[in-house]
Amino acid sequence: MSETKSDVAPRRKGLTRRQRRSLSRGIQYAAFVALVILFAVSADWGRLQNQFAQPGIADRMFPDVITLALKNTVLYTVTGFGVGLALGMVIALMRLSSVGPYRWLAGIYIEIFRGLPALLIFIFIGVAVPLAFPGTEIIGGTYGKVALALGLVAAAYMAETIRAGIQAVPKGQMEAARSLGFSPARAMVSIIIPQAFRIILPPLTNELVLLFKDSSLVLFLGVTLEERELSKFGRDLASQTANSTPILVAGLCYLLITIPLGFVVRRMEAKAQEAVR
Repeated sequence: MSETKSDVAPRRKGLTRRQRRSLSRGIQYAAFVALVILFAVSADWGRLQNQFAQPGIADRMFPDVITLALKNTVLYTVTGFGVGLALGMVIALMRLSSVGPYRWLAGIYIEIFRGLPALLIFIFIGVAVPLAFPGTEIIGGTYGKVALALGLVAAAYMAETIRAGIQAVPKGQMEAARSLGFSPARAMVSIIIPQAFRIILPPLTNELVLLFKDSSLVLFLGVTLEERELSKFGRDLASQTANSTPILVAGLCYLLITIPLGFVVRRMEAKAQEAVR
């Protein structure tokens, strides 16, 4: 019996799904290569080298860019992170408190300091605090002011991260600790918080990377030559030489810290996902 046209299923014409995906990737790669070639051909590399890559000017920055500027940047970041972590822990516990005023105060703090630009916090610490409390000096001078300013900014974000980590710990952990005779406070400190930190370690490390970059705002506090961080150091030398090479070198010094930290964050996130599986 011969088959009629209506009995024969129509054959699909065109590309398969796999072929369409391959074609799409090929087009994207081709577009990327075309953009790179266009940029390479159209850019004036001579002028760029003149303005951003003068070896003689870069040599003048060493060793001070490492022993002074980078050291101060790291010191500002680490102390700010320490203040932010301590304050963030207190605020996170206040957010989880059964006492209403504690929760409200913590919520107000988080909304205010998470909403304000970090620049305004630095100006507040450098200008408003001395006006409000005449004759009062923040411990540590400029280093103390930077640590406080960065800590106030970081604490708002860290508090929410820590709170989320604590709430991510199974409730059975607290119940088990209580059944063993632990008080609520001791169970929180000994059982819940250590497990929460294992969960939130990657985002906290990411916050450290952000603070490292925010330390450039220290210039709004007014710093001496010995207190300059990378951005201030690079800008000062760029003004003296009328060349942007110091800015590029300062940027590369930031990458010396942020790239390894970023790699650490990705590794920790990968390990956390493996542990969940």
